[in-house]
Amino acid sequence: MTTPQLITYEEASPLVTWFNAVSALRKGHRLPKAQVSDIFLGPSDGSLLSRGAYIKGLGFGVKSVTVFGDNPAANLPTVQGAMLVFDPAHGQINAIIESKLVTELKTAADSVLGALLLARPNSETLLIVGAGTVACSLIHAYTATFPSIRRVLVWARRAEQAVAVAGDVRVQGVKIAAAADLETAAAEADIISTATMAREPVLRRAWIRPGTHVDLIGAFKADMREADDALISEGSVFVDSRDTTIDHIGELKIPIASGVITADAVRGDLYDLVGNAATGRETAAEITVFKNGGGAHLDLMIADYIAKVVTEATAVA
Repeated sequence: MTTPQLITYEEASPLVTWFNAVSALRKGHRLPKAQVSDIFLGPSDGSLLSRGAYIKGLGFGVKSVTVFGDNPAANLPTVQGAMLVFDPAHGQINAIIESKLVTELKTAADSVLGALLLARPNSETLLIVGAGTVACSLIHAYTATFPSIRRVLVWARRAEQAVAVAGDVRVQGVKIAAAADLETAAAEADIISTATMAREPVLRRAWIRPGTHVDLIGAFKADMREADDALISEGSVFVDSRDTTIDHIGELKIPIASGVITADAVRGDLYDLVGNAATGRETAAEITVFKNGGGAHLDLMIADYIAKVVTEATAVA
């Protein structure tokens, strides 16, 4: 029996790239459709989330993390955990990877792949709504894969957070600035990426100009949403996975329950788009909406990529 690799964030992060992470997701969606399942245990103020996936030809993966909202007061991370990767042939553990890197790469690469398939390729202005850890990853991921982006705006409810992100992140050839007003910034953006903890819509259809691509990340529970009914009903809606979004996430579950849209309003997911079973953007004026649900199958695709990169680097060394 082989000893599994123990892969830390510090060890692997210098070896990975956004371009290759997105390529790993694209390649993964050409494989047979994944089986996925989630388990939630514990109270809301200190819970365990385990997400498992199986992809034929790739193997098995389980990411288990604890989520403790009060941990920052104790100078500890809110989310802590690890990803286990098992080989498909014999079920051996190939790697144990710190969950922070898997989640960081998965979340932004998921959104970027959606944008590459749906946004106008000449998009120049990116608006990030939210100024947490994900915002920094999104800036790096989008600018690494969309060479046309020349300006990034960052908006947050707490203006000082947006100013801090805009001041901390540097990308050559790209102007990064805090936005004072969300409505004004949304009207100027070609791509809008929302990464908030909102439970009520923060983004309104009335603010968005024709041709914009909207990337919704933040709402991950049944009572959460970031876009208003008009944006969901009037935009061309796509998701990363039908199985992990439509019946599980408030962004779609709430407007479906209230009759604003039906499940059939979702035109396709990444399996459809990558496999050409669904048509993406049809006109330059179309508003496309992508819901990033971040399922366990995406964690497995990214974890497989990380493990292979580290293995190759170790072999060379």
